[in-house]
Amino acid sequence: MTRARWRDAVTPPPPAALAAAVEAHLASPDEVTPEAYLEAAERLLAALLKDGCISRENALDLLVADALVTYAFEAASDHTPAQIIALGARAMVNIAAFAEPTDA
Repeated sequence: MTRARWRDAVTPPPPAALAAAVEAHLASPDEVTPEAYLEAAERLLAALLKDGCISRENALDLLVADALVTYAFEAASDHTPAQIIALGARAMVNIAAFAEPTDA
């Protein structure tokens, strides 16, 4: 199933602007995988933090990152429910690592 078909089946459906922003952050291929969504969220968060984008002006970007993580878990529940615990552990470790101080 393509991402567009899977996303369109999600209830409630996302607002069009949010769906377009989510799609813009996903890499190819067009398959629905929890990893694809989680990796996209991690890339977006890393870019936001690297650029110092932590103000209210970045609220939409943070909403998109949240949607990507949510979709990662929804995709896992649809396709690989046995992997949800491992996905959750990976997400917690990877996302929490963004809060660690850097030597820069």
